[in-house]
Amino acid sequence: MASAQGMGTANEDTVHISPTGVVVLDGLSAPKDLPMGCTHGTPWFVRQLGTRLINLIGDDNEISLRESLRRAIEDVNELHRHTCKLEQEAVPASTVVMVRERGNFLEYLVLSDNVLVLDLGSDGIKAITDKRVEEVASKEMREALQGPTGTPEHAARVAALVTAQRRLRNKPDGYWVASTDPAAADEAITGSVDLARVQQAALLSDGASRLVDSFGALTWAGLLTLLRTEGPAALIARTREAELTDPVGKQWPRFKRSDDATAAYLTHLRAEHRGEQ
Repeated sequence: MASAQGMGTANEDTVHISPTGVVVLDGLSAPKDLPMGCTHGTPWFVRQLGTRLINLIGDDNEISLRESLRRAIEDVNELHRHTCKLEQEAVPASTVVMVRERGNFLEYLVLSDNVLVLDLGSDGIKAITDKRVEEVASKEMREALQGPTGTPEHAARVAALVTAQRRLRNKPDGYWVASTDPAAADEAITGSVDLARVQQAALLSDGASRLVDSFGALTWAGLLTLLRTEGPAALIARTREAELTDPVGKQWPRFKRSDDATAAYLTHLRAEHRGEQ
C-alpha cells in the first residue's frame, strides 16, 4: 500500500489493514473559505472512521460490512457530538472502499467514488465504484471543471460546486458518503466473490485511479500490472508525472492539479483455495 498527499495542506486519505481486511478512505476536501461545523477537520475524521472500521470488520466476523460502517459512523459521532455542530451540512465526509476475507469469500463495500478492482481470472477484470456524485449538481460540476486550475476564478467555481453538493449529500435525490448519518451505510454497494476466483485486487482512492478513469492513460489491466510489478508507490509516482504534464487541466480537466492518492494492492488471497502452494 502507499498514500501520498496532493495539493492540499494535509493528506485526507487513509488506509488501514488487518490480517483479513483492508479499508481505504478518501476525505472530501472543503475549500478554506467555506464554513465547517467540525473543529477537528477531515484528516481527523478519516483517521477515526478508518480505525473503527478496520477494528469492527476484524473483531466480529459476523457483522456485515454495512453494519460495521453504520456502527463506525455512530462511534465517531459520539467522539465530537458535544463539541461540533454535526447537524450542519458542513461536516467532514469520506468515501469508503473496503474488503474482508470471510470463509471462502471476499466481501466488499464501496460508497462513493473510490474504486475496487478485482481480477477474476478467466472471468475478466471488474471495477466497482459508485458514481452517483457525478449525477448531481451537473451545472456546477461542468463549471468547476473549466480551467485553468490554480486560479482564483477556478477556486471559486470549485467552492460553488462543493456548496451545491453539500445540500445534496446523503439525500434520496442526491448522493451518499460516510459522514454523520449512519443511514448512508444502507446505500453502499456491497457484494462478495469466491476467493478462488480472485487473482489480485486493488483498492483505490480517486486520486490513484485517475490514470484510468480520468486520464485514459492506462486500462484497469495495465494498472494492475503496474501494481504487481512496481508497487503502489510507483502507481502514484506515474500519476504525478502525468499531472505535471498538464498542470492547468487543459488536457484532463479536474478540480485540482493533484489529489491525495492512496492505493492498496492484494495478491495471493488464500492461495490454498486455488490449489497453489
